[in-house]
Amino acid sequence: MVEILGVLVSLDIFQEMFCCDLSKCHGICCVEGDAGAPVLIDEVAELEEACDVVWNDLPAKAREQIDAEGVVYPDKDGELVTQIINNKDCVFVKYDNVSLDGGKTRGPRCALCAIDNAYREGRTKWQKPISCALYPIRIKDIGGTPGLNYHRWDVCKPARELGKKLNLPIYKFLKEPLIRRFGQEWYDECCLVAEELKKAGYIS
Repeated sequence: MVEILGVLVSLDIFQEMFCCDLSKCHGICCVEGDAGAPVLIDEVAELEEACDVVWNDLPAKAREQIDAEGVVYPDKDGELVTQIINNKDCVFVKYDNVSLDGGKTRGPRCALCAIDNAYREGRTKWQKPISCALYPIRIKDIGGTPGLNYHRWDVCKPARELGKKLNLPIYKFLKEPLIRRFGQEWYDECCLVAEELKKAGYIS
């Protein structure tokens, strides 16, 4: 790992290629797994506010779950995560069809984030939990210092394939959410570190 302005970063973030390919994965990361998406304590209020905006976009079971249990719950490690339905779908999943050719035809149903969708439509100023925006990066506390690690998941094979095709490393694919979480100065330094690592032969 390397340290960038007080943040530890795994070399995988620089050398692994990644680009989400919804036409192939169909947003499966929003409906698979053993818990919801991690949520920071200071995101809960924003999540509740965004929930009001997208309420009518959510399926009945999701609304029932939120009414009964709230928008988040503590997982087995005691960390806050979004509510899920039947131990599977995130309650904020919105199903839609994916355009595979610029809108001419519609492809298979895809699991999308209702909050992210509302953000892109200008209905909310908050996009979604930072853990969702940063995936496949996961942030873990390492002795009081945030550490960025690459979370490798089998369902993201299409993203790895597309990333390799585009020659798009994770830190470039996640430029916007990294800036959202750590700031422009940090991201600029991250890019400089990537260049130095290449020159030194630590990454290709």
